[in-house]
Amino acid sequence: PDGTLYEPPLRGLKRLSVLSPRRAIARVIIDLTTIPGSAGVNYGTPAGDPGLFGPASQVWRVHEDFPSMLCGGVASLLLQAMHPRALAGVWDHSNFREDLLGRLRRTTHFVAATTYAPEADALRMIERVRRIHRSVRGLAPDGRAYAADDPDLLTWVHTAEVYSFLRAYRRFRNPAFSRADQDAYYREVSRVALELGAKEVPRSVAEVQAYFQACQPALEWGERQEEILRILRQAPAPRRGLEPAVRLFIQGGLDLLPAWAQQQMGVGNLRQWSEPARRMLLHVSAKPLRWGLRGTLADFARRRVAAASAGQGEQGIGNTADTGAGHAATENE
Repeated sequence: PDGTLYEPPLRGLKRLSVLSPRRAIARVIIDLTTIPGSAGVNYGTPAGDPGLFGPASQVWRVHEDFPSMLCGGVASLLLQAMHPRALAGVWDHSNFREDLLGRLRRTTHFVAATTYAPEADALRMIERVRRIHRSVRGLAPDGRAYAADDPDLLTWVHTAEVYSFLRAYRRFRNPAFSRADQDAYYREVSRVALELGAKEVPRSVAEVQAYFQACQPALEWGERQEEILRILRQAPAPRRGLEPAVRLFIQGGLDLLPAWAQQQMGVGNLRQWSEPARRMLLHVSAKPLRWGLRGTLADFARRRVAAASAGQGEQGIGNTADTGAGHAATENE
């Protein structure tokens, strides 16, 4: 009743009978994307606070579709890994190889907070990440120095991520998303990258295309990248029985990779006849996820903004991380 996303611990199979199908689906996703024990973000107050973007933004629109964000997250992880210095920082300073789910939770929590949280909370989250970045330094395997707060690396990580989110949204949710709205999305979401310390961030479809073309000579696909792909393909399901769905969403993310990336990875056969079948299965699988996640962060954030006229916001909305985290246009590679 107070808007808190919470389920009491399950005690025996009988407890399952009291969960509605919608709450059961939400429980799985919340468990997948919540950081246990971390400081909460209250998405319900202060009243009228639009956050960094607001409900009329294309960022809210794109990030609200959780199934698309899942596939986009897979694609972004692999694209980011193609930059050897960006990968070196994650490889040397992260336990993702042992705790892939933990990395997913941290990433989705950050995207959710910077998208839907009140502005002060979003900026606090960004500053926390900036502090962490200052200590992430070292040498890549080729001897070149890397630093997580390097503006060039921040721009690469951001661009690979938001490109993948937008590509997934257009493929699995809204193929008619206009070129003007795509440009608006890139322009709006660049604020997060700039707050983190990135520079010369691409802010349109054309700028993103030109940026990727300029970056390609510096990208590579080697043993470390193959290890990440192996970990992804063997990722455990968050609940028993969900293994086929996990495999499907991971493959959906691989299908999103641009042709030049697939060619460099040596997985160009992903675009053969089976992709339309996978896309249809993903559309079918996404429906219960969208149905089960109604009434979570995006809706609470909208109520917070609308509550200004009533002088109060939703209360008790704690730490969760649902990011999904709605003119014809051809897909951009």
